[in-house]
Amino acid sequence: MRLSNLPTPGDADVMRLGTRPLPVPQAGEILIRVAGAGINAPDLQQRRGRYDPPPGASPILGLEVAGEVAALGGGASRFRIGDRVAALCNGGGYADYVAVPEGQALPLPIGWSMRAAAALPETFFTIQQTLVMRAGLSSGMTLLIHGAAGGIGGAAISIAKTYGATPIAVVSSPEKAAYALGLGAIAAIDRTQEDFVARIMAVTDGRGADRIVDIVGGETFAKNLAASATEGAILQLATLGGGAAEINAGLIVQKRLSIFGSTLRPQPPAVKAAIAASLAEAVWPALGDGRIRPPRTQYFPLESVVEAHRAMEQRSHFGKIVLLTGFGAAAPD
Repeated sequence: MRLSNLPTPGDADVMRLGTRPLPVPQAGEILIRVAGAGINAPDLQQRRGRYDPPPGASPILGLEVAGEVAALGGGASRFRIGDRVAALCNGGGYADYVAVPEGQALPLPIGWSMRAAAALPETFFTIQQTLVMRAGLSSGMTLLIHGAAGGIGGAAISIAKTYGATPIAVVSSPEKAAYALGLGAIAAIDRTQEDFVARIMAVTDGRGADRIVDIVGGETFAKNLAASATEGAILQLATLGGGAAEINAGLIVQKRLSIFGSTLRPQPPAVKAAIAASLAEAVWPALGDGRIRPPRTQYFPLESVVEAHRAMEQRSHFGKIVLLTGFGAAAPD
């Protein structure tokens, strides 16, 4: 099979297309013939040498795929050969084939192609676990979403709508604001032009946001405390703006706030399978009936992985990027 090799950490141009034997699915795993592999921020961090794979995980980049089941490991019984699935990987997605625990795979949502569904698992698994299963998102809550035009942000908007919450987007350009509104955000705050704390307080009549999804960290963290409602929760899913933050601990006490952090990849298969089951119950039907709109997705062939990573690193990027294998390029939309 073909795959994208990462011989050494560095800039995008360190990646090389190579070949190696197909992976053999172990007990409880399925082998997927990959049509598309989504690119996510953790892939960029791993390529730069800042996010090592956990023990036992594939060193090949790629945390989400969609394709067809090509083989079954011992005891795997949830799918049959030929089934079309979308799956969360433990690495290895930038390849023609990848083996994943069967509990981390879901049937394609109704009406979705393999190419389109490859943009879903990593971000939807992340938001479902952190925002719904841990932070208890429910109907009527107000959700403030930083980086709302990215993969994580778009998934947060979509899942918030599914559960009857009110998503408010924080973005960095008019184009990204329009995109977030198109996904279902009820308001978009351009952080380059206005104070998101003042704006969220105005939108909520001074109450603040019940839940905040943040990928920035740094000085944004302290502002999130001010923007939170009493008994609110902040979900810190990345620290692209820096890991160090000066905070007012008294404000956490005064508002009775909860702070959640999460890294999905090192978590065990049983946890990821539970997230998949939760998505299957509430979110996958919304993808199938049109309540959730597909993300804006750019497609690159697997051999153009360098260009795909460079595109994602542009400040103007929004939505998702998917690498297509030869099988995926020939598959219908």
